[in-house]
Amino acid sequence: MERNSQPESIGCQACLDGAGLGFDFKMAFQPIVRISDRSVFAQEALCRGMEGQGAAHVLQQVDENNLYRFDQTARVKAIETASRIGLETGLSINFLPNAVYRAETCIRATLEAASKFEFEKRKLIFEVSETERIVEPEHLLSILREYRSHGFLTALDDFGSGYSGLRLLTRFQPDIVKLDRDLVSDIHSDDIKQKILRNLLAMARDLGMNMVAEGIEKKEEAKYLVDQGINLLQGYLLARPALESQPEIDWGWLD
Repeated sequence: MERNSQPESIGCQACLDGAGLGFDFKMAFQPIVRISDRSVFAQEALCRGMEGQGAAHVLQQVDENNLYRFDQTARVKAIETASRIGLETGLSINFLPNAVYRAETCIRATLEAASKFEFEKRKLIFEVSETERIVEPEHLLSILREYRSHGFLTALDDFGSGYSGLRLLTRFQPDIVKLDRDLVSDIHSDDIKQKILRNLLAMARDLGMNMVAEGIEKKEEAKYLVDQGINLLQGYLLARPALESQPEIDWGWLD
């Protein structure tokens, strides 16, 4: 999609209404938990079909013609749903950098949604995946800097799954890096992964970034990560995503 064409004709109200997208979807939420005080740091908003179908069901309906509308609608829907269910923690929203026409323009619908649905914008976290194909790296940097200027937190998802994240860190240091699931899987019994983790942790501390370990499914993984000093965890062990609600968290593995 050319960023200098269609989006300019789409007003903020259209984004707020989800007009013209051609399909509808809902939001599920999965918590990022803070181990030190057994609290919820943030809820990640995840798109789901109208009957709870997985993200793939929704994303297969997205193409270059509706990418911009989908990205904008997803942000607004995440904020509206979070407000409706009484979310008081941070709200983490995945964004598609290739769908952003101009950072300062495309953020308007997000700001208007936060105002309309009375959701504090300081609670917003915007995350982008290291695996996302970035057409123009400078464009991504401009987006991240614009978001930070509004007081939003920024996060790099799937960190460790490629090399692009390291290149990004030389130019911009997000507030949060989320370890890739492949690195987290069975890390308690994998010496190589443990060495990689120790170095990534040292780097994150030196750069002033918080680290989230995501995709945790085993208590052995979680306990090892906590022992290494990681305080923010996410995964099925703790809670599965819940459709339009805040899921119950299982703290039993800590006892």
